Amino acid sequence: MAIVASDLDDKIRLAQETARRWHSRNLSLRSPLDPPLPDRPGRPSKPVLVPPKATEKRSLHTLPGRIAMLHALAHIELNAVDLALDIVARFASEPVPHSFFDGWMLVAFEEAKHFGLVRDRLRALGADYGDMSAHDGLWQAAHSTRNDLTARLAVVPLILEARGLDVTPSLQVKMRETGDHESADVLKTIYDDEKGHVAVGAKWFRFLCAREKRDPAKTFQELVRANFRGTLKAPFNDIARAEAGLTPSFYRSLSSISHA
Repeated sequence: MAIVASDLDDKIRLAQETARRWHSRNLSLRSPLDPPLPDRPGRPSKPVLVPPKATEKRSLHTLPGRIAMLHALAHIELNAVDLALDIVARFASEPVPHSFFDGWMLVAFEEAKHFGLVRDRLRALGADYGDMSAHDGLWQAAHSTRNDLTARLAVVPLILEARGLDVTPSLQVKMRETGDHESADVLKTIYDDEKGHVAVGAKWFRFLCAREKRDPAKTFQELVRANFRGTLKAPFNDIARAEAGLTPSFYRSLSSISHA
């Protein structure tokens, strides 16, 4: 199982193989006879996990700063692989159309691709994933929404992944300013794919709200207040978010609220 694999090469290979088998209809959803899902995904011994505030911030105009940014991005992408697989496996019994799982299997495949791209770039710069510390906020968000699919969609794709749409364009510009066009190209690939990932989340969040006759924007705000420990920070990439189905009515009223 890709989620429990601790070797990174095995995890990425298994994630993409699982997605391929799913889309070729050679794989079924979990059954009650399958072993329970782990509380945590498989991981190597490094990186060391620390509180978010303990991760070091460095200038992108230095090589160590660019490596630090890419390392943080690799950590995000690795978590995103497990998050996409987890939403398929954990909510396999939910009464949703088969295409729900098609969408998340594609996300898992692309997140695995992203991790490989970022890790290759780190290695080209003389580093590797695991060389620096990282934080565990992404998986904590998944764990806190493990019993509620609508809350999982609100927090993971519609907050955490949507944040990538806000910050990645400026990171691309800064990378090109430093002459690191290779890293900027990796960021562009991730950005283009992530718009689709947020769209998958928004589509199914709206689907669940419509089925339950709930207002999507109001429901999103309620679930964020109940389940998200953090702050929604401006500036927002309103255009990219709206193209993905996440309009300002969802998040603007939350941007000044801190959930300590």
